[in-house]
Amino acid sequence: MRMRKSSFLSIIYATILALFMSIGGVAALRAEDGVFEPLSIATAGGKHDFQVEVMRSEDEQRRGMMFRRSLDADKGMLFPFPAERIASFWMENTYVSLDMIFIRSDGTIQRIEKRAEPLSTRTIMSGAPVLAVLEVVAGTADKLGIKPGDKVSYPIFKP
Repeated sequence: MRMRKSSFLSIIYATILALFMSIGGVAALRAEDGVFEPLSIATAGGKHDFQVEVMRSEDEQRRGMMFRRSLDADKGMLFPFPAERIASFWMENTYVSLDMIFIRSDGTIQRIEKRAEPLSTRTIMSGAPVLAVLEVVAGTADKLGIKPGDKVSYPIFKP
């Protein structure tokens, strides 16, 4: 009888584990199938268009790019704040190297952290108050000639 009970419990535990793993997989798929909005950056070399996933809630901002394994070249993730503030980010549990673009309330790029190291817990600071941070795949700023002082167009930025 004892053998049957332990076998039965093993089956129950395995079923529960499989259920949790499948729910986690569905949640991960949903996180990567977000709604994208247009954003553009005007540089000396011209206008560059992106589709960005906007992380509005505190929970979305805390999670950000964590656990994702890729980011398309024309995509990004925007972290808008209710008001300008000194922003600090890190790359913990983030597998994709990123360029972090810190943006003031008028849409001017304050600073760019290029090629942030995946999985690092080093704090990356904005250096001055910003209204939003845009994360794009590493190397994008260099490839497109994006520099501090360039202008980002998106509805929250007021010239």
